[in-house]
Amino acid sequence: MSEYPRFDFDQVDFITADTHFGHQRIIELADRPFGSVDEMNDEMTRRWNDIVGPDDVVLHLGDVALGPIEESMAMTRKLNGRRFLIPGNHDRVSSATQTKAAIERFRPLYEAAGWEILPEIVEGTRSGHRLLACHYPYWGDSQEVERHRAHRPRNDEELPLLHGHTHARDHGPGGLEFHVGVDAHGFAPIPFARIDEWITTIHPGLTRLNTAIRDAREIVTSYENVPWPEMDALYYTQGYNDLRAVLGELLDALDAPEPDSHHDEALPDGD
Repeated sequence: MSEYPRFDFDQVDFITADTHFGHQRIIELADRPFGSVDEMNDEMTRRWNDIVGPDDVVLHLGDVALGPIEESMAMTRKLNGRRFLIPGNHDRVSSATQTKAAIERFRPLYEAAGWEILPEIVEGTRSGHRLLACHYPYWGDSQEVERHRAHRPRNDEELPLLHGHTHARDHGPGGLEFHVGVDAHGFAPIPFARIDEWITTIHPGLTRLNTAIRDAREIVTSYENVPWPEMDALYYTQGYNDLRAVLGELLDALDAPEPDSHHDEALPDGD
């Protein structure tokens, strides 16, 4: 069964992280090309709304706003789209840095600005491929010490991970990770189509196989937990149809072509 809460990645049109609206010091800390925090706020808002439409869905992987938080969150109301937020360490709704009381206090402020707050790590599928999303990468930080280790995802299954946090400017994808922070992507959200292109290059058969196996196990487990007297013909019919669907996915995954040699060379060595 899935270790993390489920999220529907198929609905997402754009993804981003680490906007830091209202944060004066991030200009210096991340060497951003803005002369003032007002310029940064205005330019990132313009770039966001230039590509994101009112009906688009955006997944933000944390650190959305700092500074005077009431003012900073209020300005994010101008951002287009339905906006999901996975909290980062600088968000006032993050269990990595905030108390439960603080999260309860600030959550309405985020929601009033149009943010739908998700758990700190989510798992789901995109066109059948399993994905994780979290503010933090498996490894790495914007500082010398890897902070918030307990709030990072486990890498037991080697699943592709979408993340922010590092403020790296020289790359997006790297091995099993894709850094989506604005510092690496022109200070704007990126189309999820770029994630689609990337995910098909890593373990193309494995991600689909893991998804199919997990779904089959969840269906079998759901039947094992139902007392026999409550199971009727309609229930069996639904179960048969469900099993046919997941077994079809499993067979498709097993028939998937092996990755090309250059894909194997791109797999991480544990760095």
